[in-house]
Amino acid sequence: MNDLAMDLVRLCLHNRDGSMATQANRRRGPSAAAADLYQLGFRVPKATSLKPKHVTALVDYWYGQGITTATVKNRVGWLRWWAEKVDKSSIIPRDNLELGIRNREGDQRNRAWSLPPNFSLPDARMVLSVRLMQAFGLRVEEALKFRPRQADAGSVIRLQGSWTKGGRAREIPVRTFAQRALLDEAKYLVGANSMIPPDDTFIRHRRRLEHETLKRGYTNLHGLRHRYAQNRYRDLTGWECPKTGGPAAGQLTEAQRTADKAARAAIAEELGHARVAITVVYLG
Repeated sequence: MNDLAMDLVRLCLHNRDGSMATQANRRRGPSAAAADLYQLGFRVPKATSLKPKHVTALVDYWYGQGITTATVKNRVGWLRWWAEKVDKSSIIPRDNLELGIRNREGDQRNRAWSLPPNFSLPDARMVLSVRLMQAFGLRVEEALKFRPRQADAGSVIRLQGSWTKGGRAREIPVRTFAQRALLDEAKYLVGANSMIPPDDTFIRHRRRLEHETLKRGYTNLHGLRHRYAQNRYRDLTGWECPKTGGPAAGQLTEAQRTADKAARAAIAEELGHARVAITVVYLG
């Protein structure tokens, strides 16, 4: 048993909420996650050292092992409990879709949406951050930590690993005049800084953004990434994806299947996912 696993056992012993069976599962579950992290090469010294990259790596590893979505959800539940007990709940997204976990096997509901023309929030940085999410398929964390002057490389934006979930740097193409105008607007507003106000922290600003968007009925910011993925699929293939009424896999010709595979690989990379299979969540 490594140091992290021992620390997690102590955490469980000091937090005896739930039934005896629940407590027993928690002792086994987080300890198993600690062993998986060690197997993946992470040397996490203690329970309070949990980071978003660890959560992402575990989810990708579990799916890579052929574990079902239902079991992955249960394991993420252990991680949420762990994060809550060390006061780091915010590092795990509230929506499993942000981790690439389907709500249920075979779920074909389209969760994509677009910002209305009159979209507004009390803070200009918040507005631009949400618009960046829509324009480039960014996660909330990425849109807030985004430094437009540093990221803008002309034909692409370059996301630094320190801004992204899992620490995976990536590039996203700048394809339209609207994207270019948005980048220029963001650079004008924040200069060399990030989208987080200089006198604020990431955690506080994110909580305020979530509060303000929820108050206005925008309950699924992750749906903006879904819309980005679906638009990109249409651009790359020339037809709609299954979630927006396009042909199912069995209806594609051999040439279309090749184009579909290439488009999904490109979209997974632009969204910052290691698994192409995750595109099923966005595209069907």
